[in-house]
Order: sequence, then C-alpha cells, then structure tokens
Amino acid sequence: MSELLVITGASRGIGLATARRFLRRGAEVINLSRSPCPLAGVHQRTVDLARPGFELAIEAPLVTAAAAADRVVLIHNAAVMVADSAQAVDAAAFGRALAVSLQAPAALNRLLIPQMRRGSSIVYVGSTLSEKAVAGAFSYVVSKHAVVGMMRATCQDLLGRGVHTVCVCPGVTDTEMVQQRVGGDPEVLAALRSMTGEGRLIEPDEVAAVLEMAADHPVLNGTVLHANLGQRER
Repeated sequence: MSELLVITGASRGIGLATARRFLRRGAEVINLSRSPCPLAGVHQRTVDLARPGFELAIEAPLVTAAAAADRVVLIHNAAVMVADSAQAVDAAAFGRALAVSLQAPAALNRLLIPQMRRGSSIVYVGSTLSEKAVAGAFSYVVSKHAVVGMMRATCQDLLGRGVHTVCVCPGVTDTEMVQQRVGGDPEVLAALRSMTGEGRLIEPDEVAAVLEMAADHPVLNGTVLHANLGQRER
C-alpha cells in the first residue's frame, strides 16, 4: 500500500522528527515550508504558508501525488510563536499567526480531502496552550485554541468518509522555536522543565511518535490528545 505524508514545517523540530519517522516506514514525504527539510528523500515544496494563495503554485503536484496514493496523511504542523499581549498585539503578526495555523490548513484541506481514500487522516498539531493560556503569548494562544475547533469541525464534516482527524497537543518541547523564544536563558529553561511531571523538556521524536500513532488509528477520530509528560498546574 502506497502512503503519502504531506506535512507543513518539517524543516526542524517536531515536523522534522515526524518526516523522519514516515520516511522510515516507506512513505513518500512532501514538506511545505519556507526552509528546506534536510532529510534525503523528502520532496520539498518551498512556500510561505502565510501568503494568501500560496497553494496555487503547488496545487498540481500535490493533487497528483495524493490521487496516486492509497493513503494520505496530512499533518498541519507549522506555527508562528511571537511574544505579544492582548493590549499590545501587532495586527500583522497576529494575522500571520492565524494564516499559518488556520488559513493554510484550510487551503490544504480543500486541495487534498477530495483525493483522500478511506484510511487517510488529517492530524493537527495543537499545544498545551490550545486549552489554557499564559501571559505574553496572545497570538499563539488564540491560534492554538482555534486549531482545536478546526479539528472538531473537520471531524464532523468528514464523518462516514473513512478519513479521521486528531489534534495532538504537545507540552514544552525542546525545539528550535522554544529555544529562540526563551533566548537560551537557563533560568527560563529550568522553569519550563519544572512544569513537567518528569522535570525535563519533551523530545521532538516523542511528539512525532504520537503524531504517527494518531494518524494510524481511526478510533481516535475527533480526539484531542495531550503529549506533555503530565504538567504541574500552578
């Protein structure tokens, strides 16, 4: 059985680890991002997911690849993290966060769902902040809350088609995005580690394993899965 993974943001972090897993199982992998995925064997489609109409340039090859696959896994992984607040939100930054997390997935769903055979799946990458909030991450929190709603709406619209959908919500994961967000501050990193039940950051491949599992199990349709090592509530 031929399998196609279409994933956004596989140039690093969770997306990179996920692409690696699917390559190992023999899937064809297409990455959509501005930066290339460094893995040999991944087909790179360089796009800016925040740009309206980005999908027009890649529609033909994506549809052709999806139509030829026995099973398609679409993983909406890309996101934008900025430091902002409700009282000082930058309209452009907020719009970019929503475009990458919501408008781009909607565009890709529109292209690929008609090509998906039974057994295919759509997996959204949310966050612990999909169901709670912290100060100073307004755009990210809002966009990740909306990702859960998009997954649930996708589930309802696809019931009976044999295409399932799941939202996986990682906790604090040791990715380049998180390291950039904290600026390598050892005190902030120590505080983040203390939030988990194991006192450490989550490894990208741990989340990738959950994404792979979610893609493979239709019984999880409509489910929000938290992959966070058990967080300490404060």
